[in-house]
Amino acid sequence: MHRFAAGALALALATTVTAADFPQGAEDNWHHWRGPHANGSAPKADPPVKWDAKTNIAWKAPLPGKGSATPVVWGDRVFVLTAVKTDRVAKPDELPPVDPKFKVNTAPPKNFYKFLVLCFDRNTGKKLWEKTAAEAVPHEGTHETHSYAAGSPTTDGRSLYASFGSFGTYCYDFDGNLKWSRTDLGRLHTRLGWGEAVTPVVYGEALLLNYDQEADSHLLCLDAATGKTKWDAKRDEKTTWSTPLVVDHGGKMQVVTNGFTRVRSYDLASGDLVWQVGGMTVNPIPSPIKYGDSVICVSGYKGAAAVSVPLSAKGDLGDRGNVNWRHAAGTPYVPSPVLAGDLVYFTQTNDGVLTALDAKTGKVVIDKERLPQVKSFYASPMAAAGRVYFTDRSGTTIVIKSGAAPDVLSVNKLDEAIDASPVAVGKQLFLRGEKYLYCIAEK
Repeated sequence: MHRFAAGALALALATTVTAADFPQGAEDNWHHWRGPHANGSAPKADPPVKWDAKTNIAWKAPLPGKGSATPVVWGDRVFVLTAVKTDRVAKPDELPPVDPKFKVNTAPPKNFYKFLVLCFDRNTGKKLWEKTAAEAVPHEGTHETHSYAAGSPTTDGRSLYASFGSFGTYCYDFDGNLKWSRTDLGRLHTRLGWGEAVTPVVYGEALLLNYDQEADSHLLCLDAATGKTKWDAKRDEKTTWSTPLVVDHGGKMQVVTNGFTRVRSYDLASGDLVWQVGGMTVNPIPSPIKYGDSVICVSGYKGAAAVSVPLSAKGDLGDRGNVNWRHAAGTPYVPSPVLAGDLVYFTQTNDGVLTALDAKTGKVVIDKERLPQVKSFYASPMAAAGRVYFTDRSGTTIVIKSGAAPDVLSVNKLDEAIDASPVAVGKQLFLRGEKYLYCIAEK
């Protein structure tokens, strides 16, 4: 087996987040697409290191339609979203109008799609319920590698929140009963018609939705209990596909958003701008992560950029303002970074080339080393039990030991394409494939 050079840096127990930042019980679950701390780490999980299509598969459940939304897990339930193309062809008067002012490289479909919310039993894989949130004809096509169910759901342990962007945002109880819905938030017009990915973020009474698009971008804050709009912040941005991050700094909550024009922080209570800083590349997709009293944002399309900004910042810092550090090499396009102790890991563009930085100083710890037997990534990496998991688009997952010169512990292959990110809860690993949802556990 291929190995990196020997010698490991012990995982530090960095005080990167506090329990108050997230719902009670979050560390025992996976309530957000980037995990209990919204940084890709699972501090209480110890998932398997080795598996294949016939080994350590506790169960697999068939998934209808197509989607790349990452599952979320709470208690004994696993939730996942998908979109199913139906045989129902729209009549001419049922087709949504196409706005000619938006340049697109994709053709809208003529069939109706069902936008589904699915709930599975975590222990057996049995489907507990399935709900059709909406049935509609999309007004845009998608990139050939994209889908109409790319935004992941989230939960606060009481309700499940799911957004299909233009096709509505929905709140369910854990038995699948609809509590509220918002179908009046408007259409999204994405860059070149490549498709949507709105992942809601819940914090206390607030539910955040990032509606970055080609015109009229805005950040919405809804009341999590009722769905009513609390505030609506206009944004000078184009399409980003990035998920906001809610953080506590000095007892005041900030909402941090990635963006090409600016990385911005908003006051959660009011929607007012707290600070902003430039320097990202076009098409920013990766989600921000918190480290200590700072936030780290990266982007990697047609360039490379990473920046650590102190949460104490105020006003416009410009493109080269007073920040903790910047790094301009090896950053990701689609995948988000992962925090493992004091190290932030990411891969170059969508390729299997690994970089790790000291999260406090920005110092390079691993400098663009190629990972073996993996190629292209859409899934974001996950960290648990002193290991980091990278899943590529062919369904191959490489597991490495966290550290300054980490060993490759295993290379695991499933016979299925995977774009959703790995999820670890307890002794289980969940992988959402093109056709199946997998629960991996040692037998």
